[in-house]
Amino acid sequence: MTGFVDSTAFNYEQGQRARKLFAAVVLAALDDAIADDKKYGNGPEQIARWARSRDGREVLSCAGIDPNERVVKGLMEFVSKGVRTSVALSREESERRHALESEMGEAA
Repeated sequence: MTGFVDSTAFNYEQGQRARKLFAAVVLAALDDAIADDKKYGNGPEQIARWARSRDGREVLSCAGIDPNERVVKGLMEFVSKGVRTSVALSREESERRHALESEMGEAA
């Protein structure tokens, strides 16, 4: 019985590591689309094309993201903002956005 629990925990941890790896691929695709947007102006279209492709849907699914049209629109919106993923995920950016939202709430 103990062996079953150990193997289940190991498999769960291994699955989590694989999910994080695929999430990193999604973040890299977003960064590439942002770079394309700055260079050629077609970033949102590029990420939409990738997310709708068979490979893109597979990567999104493996990352734990449901590859539906709402997700594609969200990815396109993220790319159109032009904020790189490393910056968007940083604590400073999160605090800046939170402060900006609270200012807007107080002003209204």
